[in-house]
Amino acid sequence: MLLNWFQKACGNSETPVDAVALTPRDIPHIEALADALTPRRDFRKLLRRKLAIASVGSAEWSPSGGAPRNLTSELLARCRKRPLAALVDEAHTLALDVGGTLLNASQRVRAEAPFLLVLAGTPGLPAHLDAMDASFWGRLGEGNLGVGLLDEAAAAEALTKPLAAHGVSVEADALDAVLRHSQRYPYFLQLWGDALWKRHLATDAKVLAAPDVTTVQPAVAMLVAEYYQVRYRELETADLQSAAKAVARVFQASATATDGDIDAALAAAGMDDGTARIASREALNRFGYIWCPPSQTPPIVWSAGIPSLMAYVLERAR
Repeated sequence: MLLNWFQKACGNSETPVDAVALTPRDIPHIEALADALTPRRDFRKLLRRKLAIASVGSAEWSPSGGAPRNLTSELLARCRKRPLAALVDEAHTLALDVGGTLLNASQRVRAEAPFLLVLAGTPGLPAHLDAMDASFWGRLGEGNLGVGLLDEAAAAEALTKPLAAHGVSVEADALDAVLRHSQRYPYFLQLWGDALWKRHLATDAKVLAAPDVTTVQPAVAMLVAEYYQVRYRELETADLQSAAKAVARVFQASATATDGDIDAALAAAGMDDGTARIASREALNRFGYIWCPPSQTPPIVWSAGIPSLMAYVLERAR
């Protein structure tokens, strides 16, 4: 939703800014990436005849049957003509060669032309980027915003502020119920906000109370259940359901867990190989099943990415 808003804001800007919205499905290989950011028919003519730019990473390649291309030089030519924002959703599933090429090209282009690259994904996105041949990105510091469960104040604001902009308020007990049911998970808050907005439209009520929450709860619960089913199938496909079950039991007893707690739980579940246990933990992190808040000093403390999903996993296991 934020990326959609940002794309529209680029189009409405007083200074013209192009915005390209992408997902990994749109750019499965490097040539598709170049076609998405610098369509050959539009931007090859911008290149100077002898434009010489040092190639960074794997940004230069030869498509089948075509002349050599260099994403860095083509992107630089486009951005010199007009600012560009590339918005990549679900970036935690980017192919490693595509992601590395994109990161390295962006570093070179941003030094000389107005180019903004936004990568959005699950809490495991930083770990996925770490696997790419583009180590510079980790030094960006403030460019990496780690988001997990919101605190109570932020969750309440996320729900009430958009409604208040239209003169609609939420009574305290109704708000408490929504925060409890959503577990302050951002996506679930979006579902609740949408449901309450539709309730307002249907009733024209300026104050939403506990009965309104009760009325819309079945519809929200159905969407949440669908979400659980999708995520569980993803765990099955990745052969992570056993690890997910073992880790869920850790968080039944505590709101947080250390590396050692998770390792011990996986070992007790029969995973004898220490390297495999670490790989499973990191896979659950990339999946967003567990979340490690950024900028921690040892011992590293993990939280449940979606506590209610863990309860669903244990129920399915039974």
